Amino acid sequence: MTDFIWELGTEELPADFITGALAQWQETIPNSLAAVDLVPQGMTYYGTPRRLAVQLTGVPAHQPEQRVEVKGPAVQAAYRNGEPTPALLGFLRSRQAELAQVERRETPKGAFVYLVQTMPGRPAPQVLAELMPQWWQGLTGRRFMRWGDGPVKFSRPIRWLLALWGEEVVSVTLENGSERLYSDRISYGHRVLHPEPVSIPRAEAYLDCLRQAGVEPDVVIRQAKIQQELQRVVPSQSQAVIPSDLLTEVTQLVEWPSGILGTFDPAYLQLPAPVITTVMTQHQRYFPVLNAQGELLPNFVTISNGHAQYEATIRRGNERVLKARLADAQFFYETDLRQPLAAYVPQLANVTFQEQLGSVLAKVHRIEKLLTKILAVTDYPSEEIQQILRTAHLCKADLVTQMVGEFSELQGIMGGDYALKTGESPVVAQGIREHYQDVPTTLNGQWVALVDRLDTVVGILAVGLIPTGSSDPFALRRAVRNILMITAAIYPTYPLNLQQLFQEMVAILREDFPQFNDVELQHHWYSLVTQRLQTILQEKGLDYDLINALLGIENPEVTERILTNVQDLFERAEKLMNLRANGILQTIYATVNRATRLANQGTLSTSELSAEQVIEPQWLQKPIERELYEAVHQLLTQAQATQRTGDYDGLIQKLQEIAPILERFFDGAESVLVMDENPAIRQNRLNLLGLIRNSALVLADFSQIVKS
Repeated sequence: MTDFIWELGTEELPADFITGALAQWQETIPNSLAAVDLVPQGMTYYGTPRRLAVQLTGVPAHQPEQRVEVKGPAVQAAYRNGEPTPALLGFLRSRQAELAQVERRETPKGAFVYLVQTMPGRPAPQVLAELMPQWWQGLTGRRFMRWGDGPVKFSRPIRWLLALWGEEVVSVTLENGSERLYSDRISYGHRVLHPEPVSIPRAEAYLDCLRQAGVEPDVVIRQAKIQQELQRVVPSQSQAVIPSDLLTEVTQLVEWPSGILGTFDPAYLQLPAPVITTVMTQHQRYFPVLNAQGELLPNFVTISNGHAQYEATIRRGNERVLKARLADAQFFYETDLRQPLAAYVPQLANVTFQEQLGSVLAKVHRIEKLLTKILAVTDYPSEEIQQILRTAHLCKADLVTQMVGEFSELQGIMGGDYALKTGESPVVAQGIREHYQDVPTTLNGQWVALVDRLDTVVGILAVGLIPTGSSDPFALRRAVRNILMITAAIYPTYPLNLQQLFQEMVAILREDFPQFNDVELQHHWYSLVTQRLQTILQEKGLDYDLINALLGIENPEVTERILTNVQDLFERAEKLMNLRANGILQTIYATVNRATRLANQGTLSTSELSAEQVIEPQWLQKPIERELYEAVHQLLTQAQATQRTGDYDGLIQKLQEIAPILERFFDGAESVLVMDENPAIRQNRLNLLGLIRNSALVLADFSQIVKS
């Protein structure tokens, strides 16, 4: 067993590419090694701004023997008068094989010659030399580039290749036009701390050699070092704010992290805290510092990748940059507050929402129109309705302020701040602030966020910009998910019918844009809803069969029922999970599932919940049929009540009670043949089972449930 190290040296890579590349390698490299029967005992992946690397430990020296089967020519072409033809002999020569290794096999297309060879395993370095180019060439990312005069594309120019099998260099060549890179045992350390080449004597010495050269290749260790530095440099009784995404990004920006504490003028603390933290984290990659009470201090921490002796210079440079950014923010803030937030609303006419859908102001008007209509039928107090409508009117106004123009991440946040500062109520300000959140916490924010997203989804679908694959520029999938979750959050205060709201939104949009196709729009809406509900239910822990039982298989009627009452779906999902966990589902699954599958051979509508018009008592031939008929009557009464009240416990109890009767109906001495020769008797029995199926459908489609 031998260790192996492969390093791809580059110019400074984007931080997000390093993270993505290592994630891709963790999937593709093990698969590629398994495909050639070369499985190491361990695999570790490294990444810094200037390198991507993988270290394999305990690699076998050779592949195991390979049994290879190759299909050759058809038998009639391979032999003539019992002798091999030139076609067969040429096939054998191409594989360096002998006639004795040939077998004849029958296939659906006739008899063919097959060559069966046992090939000795190749040396591991030879196999790895073929795999390494595949590893880096298979990486994907944004904005790849070319360099030199060749066609090779990568995230950044490749500058060196290191490939060691133990102490031996594995030969790999990268050709790019007139440039050729040859693998070696040479790597490079930190640009500042150790700019000289680093010779790696053997694969297992890779980490130690780079660490001595000022590089920590291990992402996990480097991240832990940054966290230690953040704790080390902050003042006592304070702590750094460490957003996870910022920590991940900064980890991939440095090779040998060192924390430096900086300061700024305390006068800037008069700015809203989100402004200061946004400038620090999103624009400068600094970590804010809080006191023991959770208040911002006039400090920040930057993670340096430079030499410790230049710490003072680095600190002054970062303080100077931050001062300029905060001075800009203060100017924007003071300028924006010279007029009330409402004064910015007309300027939204100059901001395009989408080319075919008009301006953001037109979008705001649609939001207001739909909210006015739907809120009028609620029993909310008049004051609360007016607050929601005021929130809707102002929700996008901050988009034309100078602060949001410079720091777009602050949309909504600044709207809430400006609203409060210019005389709007705290309720309205909070609604504006949180309407961009996935699921706002206040009723104000929820209603405005819901209709805002619904307008986006309906409008974008109407103009034909359907999400495809990874392309979803208007984030419709996320918008639909949030629509569903917000609808469920609103439900305790108002039984919101989301399908009705969707249709109202379509009608409002049609007033300005009458040319779209209703049928296609509805189809895409249902499709997005079903996809997002599948994801939500998976996240809640539902098994795939229970999800299918709740959502149906491309069934518009089921989707429409769900949209009528989204909260009801989530309640039914929880019921099914509990029924499976406590074993009750198992007791009713088999018989109800069997009844459902048989009923599907009949013609009874799935919406029928009354026996009067579909069951003929005179055709009930046996006592078990009449007993089942009485039980079905009770089940139907409960199913109808459940539809009105949502009492699923009562329905489940009736399904439990009817299960043993169904068992006797199907099997044993009292059983009947459902598919009787007499069509009237057969139809009667299928309808009985159809009514059981339909009652169960009030909860879920039992035909989709599989045995636990």
